[in-house]
Amino acid sequence: QVQLVESGGGSVQPGGSLRLSCAASISIVSIRNMGWYRRAPGKQRELVATITRGGSTNYADPVKGRFTVSRDNANNMVYLQMNSLEPEDTAVYYCNADVDLLRFWGQGAQVTVSS
Repeated sequence: QVQLVESGGGSVQPGGSLRLSCAASISIVSIRNMGWYRRAPGKQRELVATITRGGSTNYADPVKGRFTVSRDNANNMVYLQMNSLEPEDTAVYYCNADVDLLRFWGQGAQVTVSS
């Protein structure tokens, strides 16, 4: 069992920045894929960004060039730096870890972008 706890959500104006953090309850050194997903109001959960154990990253087209995913294996943390935020980025953001064919999720962090 893996517990993931997100933090760093909040409200920001368009063009602003936020950084989400995800703390894992186990060592993430051996976890091949970790990442972030989001669910906007009235929509299905969608991929935001993923990062492999070796640091390779993948981003959804809407966030490319604005968001950066990173991981700190020594401290069991994953981060999502979000810049140039847009109202369309408003959603609940979920941290994700794929471990031994199982998928674990955090409880979610609300991000609201509004003027």
